[in-house]
Amino acid sequence: MSSKPTVSFADQELPDSGALVLFAGNDRKTGKILHEVDKKSAGQVRKAMDHAGFQGSDKHCLDLLTPNGHDFSRLLVIGVGNMKNAKPSDFISLGGRIAGYLKNDKSAKLTISTEEVEGDVTFSPQAAAHLAMGFLLRRYKFGKYKSLAKNNNGNSAKNLNKLVIGVENPQEAAKAHEPLTFVREGVELARNLVNEPANMLGPVEFAMQARELEKMGVIVDILDEAEMAQKGMNALLAVGQGSEKGSRLAVMQWNGADNKNEKPVAIIGKGVCFDSGGISIKPSSGMEDMKGDMGGAACVVGLMKALAGRKAKANVVGVIGLTENMPDGRAQRPGDVVTSMSGQTIEVINTDAEGRLVLADALWYAKETYKPKLMIDLATLTGAILVALGKEHAGLFSNNDHLAKKLEKAGLVTGEKLWRLPLGAKYDKMIDSNIADMKNVGGRFAGSITAAQFLQRYVGDVAWAHIDIAGTAMGSPKSEINESWGS
Repeated sequence: MSSKPTVSFADQELPDSGALVLFAGNDRKTGKILHEVDKKSAGQVRKAMDHAGFQGSDKHCLDLLTPNGHDFSRLLVIGVGNMKNAKPSDFISLGGRIAGYLKNDKSAKLTISTEEVEGDVTFSPQAAAHLAMGFLLRRYKFGKYKSLAKNNNGNSAKNLNKLVIGVENPQEAAKAHEPLTFVREGVELARNLVNEPANMLGPVEFAMQARELEKMGVIVDILDEAEMAQKGMNALLAVGQGSEKGSRLAVMQWNGADNKNEKPVAIIGKGVCFDSGGISIKPSSGMEDMKGDMGGAACVVGLMKALAGRKAKANVVGVIGLTENMPDGRAQRPGDVVTSMSGQTIEVINTDAEGRLVLADALWYAKETYKPKLMIDLATLTGAILVALGKEHAGLFSNNDHLAKKLEKAGLVTGEKLWRLPLGAKYDKMIDSNIADMKNVGGRFAGSITAAQFLQRYVGDVAWAHIDIAGTAMGSPKSEINESWGS
């Protein structure tokens, strides 16, 4: 949705045009290139540091226009003094920060020199690749419906068409950047889907977005309502029966492991393209945000694109339940009982607790059809997780400690933080129903936990994790790598 400059990696040298980014460490420690720039400008850089109180600590930025004695038009000196033990996500954030500093720049070319700042930060080729990824992620804009800024949503850095990263080993950096390109494209696809309005992206249109992945070698199968009914997916279908838009189940398979018969990892996503709450209708304030109630499904589609693009050595199946929850005369009512694909019956107490009905059939279908070695579902499932964790962590629930620990570790490495909450028999009892096998809500308390307990009844003995992303998939706080509503 935004203009993308070409990215290249080159040897460290001063550019003859455009903007230049250099780094400084604590106490103004500099590399050879910055020292050379300062010397050639007759000490202009050091004088500017003095006047600005620049010390080189993390997130300090010194901005100089047309430095004396140089052909490049702008110099940014960015502090990296606290990055000695930086993780890949820190370099991604640094790249995003640079893009933010330059959002109003009109240079056609930008050069970022990743020269080592001794004692504070060393830029490996991999670090340079992550920096480039973060820079491009920050430049993402969803401007599709901005008629006055059609091409770039008002992004005044539209003139930038060439990004050059100076690095010690350009070939190694380029090699490291290639798979990250596909990860970024997967992230941007997910953002695009979440940002789309519901009148443009219903279940059928969403399924067609999944179908597009066939061009990359993903095997895609889309079940319509008749096929879902034949399989007994009455829980998912019940959610959409009040909408004029038909429901779909989209299945995406990537078979990249050397052993094609190896059991896959199954990733399941909730895809409620708009959630009015149904008969248990939501308050009008903020209901427009419910176009993003398909954030889990968007994440799964973005993931499958990333896997296919980088030719991941893994067998993965993505299953997304796509529907719309509307209060039509045909809509399900509070008190209705539906029979899920598993044969278990559900008393619908609240039609606004619809995501778990969608996932019940999607999880069961994935488990029974593909016999996965593990399952992870992603869903904007409960407002209660926002009350518990805000927008800084997604909620993690699991029946397998090993899987939960691996996910928590991955969250820390990537900056996508998770916080594990409990499951247990007493919570499970809260969703027992007097007239059916279970009810779809457990009362006022522990709403995120009882929702997870509901899902656990559809996973059997398979290692499983549920990630509640209601606070992190949409409308999350702006960050160094994202300023759009879809995160």
